Amino acid sequence: MAQPGSFTLDDLKEVMRACAGVTDSVDLDSDIADITFTDLGYDSLAVLEMAAKLQNHLGVVIPDDVAEQLPTPRALAEYVNVRLAA
Repeated sequence: MAQPGSFTLDDLKEVMRACAGVTDSVDLDSDIADITFTDLGYDSLAVLEMAAKLQNHLGVVIPDDVAEQLPTPRALAEYVNVRLAA
């Protein structure tokens, strides 16, 4: 996983694959940065699972209410990077 301050969308894609898998209709290798998690087939439970995994592996606290308000992979990656840089 990423070094502090350098969490990338590719790192997040690994977490997405590990936590909730991938539906056949989604190509995580394409540009998914600004596609909502819902449109990617990830429900709120899957997003909370990703947040928990990131907290465990990176030490970044992502409260449940915050995780639910991060609509896209880009938003989640940016949130993580801001906390890693702090």
